[in-house]
Amino acid sequence: MATARRMRFVSGHLAWTLCVIVVLAALGALALDLVFVLSYLGFLVLIEVTAPVNATTAWRRRLRWFVVLGLVAFAYLVVRRVLALLPQGVV
Repeated sequence: MATARRMRFVSGHLAWTLCVIVVLAALGALALDLVFVLSYLGFLVLIEVTAPVNATTAWRRRLRWFVVLGLVAFAYLVVRRVLALLPQGVV
Protein backbone atom coordinates (compact mmCIF):
# COMPACT_ATOMS: atom_id res chain seq x y z
CA MET A 1 0.00 0.00 0.00
CA ALA A 2 2.83 2.42 0.79
CA THR A 3 4.42 1.69 -2.56
CA ALA A 4 1.22 2.70 -4.35
CA ARG A 5 1.18 6.00 -2.47
CA ARG A 6 4.82 6.63 -3.31
CA MET A 7 4.16 5.91 -6.97
CA ARG A 8 1.17 8.28 -6.97
CA PHE A 9 3.38 10.96 -5.43
CA VAL A 10 6.11 10.44 -8.04
CA SER A 11 3.53 10.33 -10.85
CA GLY A 12 1.95 13.54 -9.61
CA HIS A 13 5.27 15.33 -9.50
CA LEU A 14 6.22 14.04 -12.94
CA ALA A 15 2.89 15.23 -14.35
CA TRP A 16 3.36 18.65 -12.75
CA THR A 17 6.88 18.98 -14.17
CA LEU A 18 5.80 17.93 -17.65
CA CYS A 19 2.93 20.42 -17.56
CA VAL A 20 5.36 23.16 -16.51
CA ILE A 21 7.67 22.30 -19.41
CA VAL A 22 4.83 22.26 -21.93
CA VAL A 23 3.37 25.58 -20.73
CA LEU A 24 6.76 27.28 -20.68
CA ALA A 25 7.56 25.95 -24.15
CA ALA A 26 4.20 27.20 -25.44
CA LEU A 27 4.90 30.65 -23.96
CA GLY A 28 8.42 30.69 -25.38
CA ALA A 29 9.96 31.09 -21.91
CA LEU A 30 11.61 27.69 -21.53
CA ALA A 31 14.69 28.07 -19.32
CA LEU A 32 16.29 25.54 -17.02
CA ASP A 33 16.21 27.75 -13.93
CA LEU A 34 12.55 28.60 -14.43
CA VAL A 35 11.66 24.92 -14.91
CA PHE A 36 13.53 24.09 -11.69
CA VAL A 37 11.82 26.82 -9.66
CA LEU A 38 8.32 25.93 -10.82
CA SER A 39 8.96 22.21 -10.45
CA TYR A 40 10.32 22.77 -6.93
CA LEU A 41 7.26 24.83 -5.97
CA GLY A 42 5.04 22.06 -7.31
CA PHE A 43 7.04 19.55 -5.26
CA LEU A 44 6.46 21.55 -2.09
CA VAL A 45 2.74 21.93 -2.82
CA LEU A 46 2.44 18.22 -3.56
CA ILE A 47 4.13 17.36 -0.26
CA GLU A 48 1.64 19.48 1.65
CA VAL A 49 -1.43 18.34 -0.27
CA THR A 50 -0.70 14.63 0.02
CA ALA A 51 0.56 14.63 3.62
CA PRO A 52 -1.37 12.36 5.98
CA VAL A 53 -2.99 14.12 8.91
CA ASN A 54 -2.13 11.86 11.82
CA ALA A 55 1.08 9.99 10.90
CA THR A 56 4.36 10.47 9.07
CA THR A 57 5.69 7.54 7.10
CA ALA A 58 9.39 6.76 6.77
CA TRP A 59 9.57 7.68 3.09
CA ARG A 60 8.06 11.11 3.81
CA ARG A 61 10.76 11.83 6.40
CA ARG A 62 13.37 11.26 3.70
CA LEU A 63 11.75 13.97 1.57
CA ARG A 64 13.17 16.48 4.05
CA TRP A 65 16.61 16.16 2.42
CA PHE A 66 15.18 16.88 -1.03
CA VAL A 67 13.44 19.94 0.37
CA VAL A 68 16.70 21.20 1.91
CA LEU A 69 18.71 20.55 -1.27
CA GLY A 70 16.05 22.24 -3.36
CA LEU A 71 16.05 25.23 -1.02
CA VAL A 72 19.84 25.57 -1.38
CA ALA A 73 19.58 25.40 -5.18
CA PHE A 74 16.69 27.89 -5.13
CA ALA A 75 18.73 30.32 -3.00
CA TYR A 76 21.68 29.96 -5.39
CA LEU A 77 19.47 30.78 -8.38
CA VAL A 78 17.99 33.82 -6.62
CA VAL A 79 21.42 35.17 -5.64
CA ARG A 80 22.73 34.60 -9.16
CA ARG A 81 19.71 36.41 -10.66
CA VAL A 82 20.05 39.35 -8.24
CA LEU A 83 23.76 39.68 -8.99
CA ALA A 84 22.98 39.70 -12.71
CA LEU A 85 20.50 42.55 -12.23
CA LEU A 86 22.86 44.76 -10.23
CA PRO A 87 24.98 47.30 -12.09
CA GLN A 88 28.58 46.29 -12.81
CA GLY A 89 30.27 48.71 -10.34
CA VAL A 90 28.16 47.73 -7.33
CA VAL A 91 29.50 44.23 -6.77
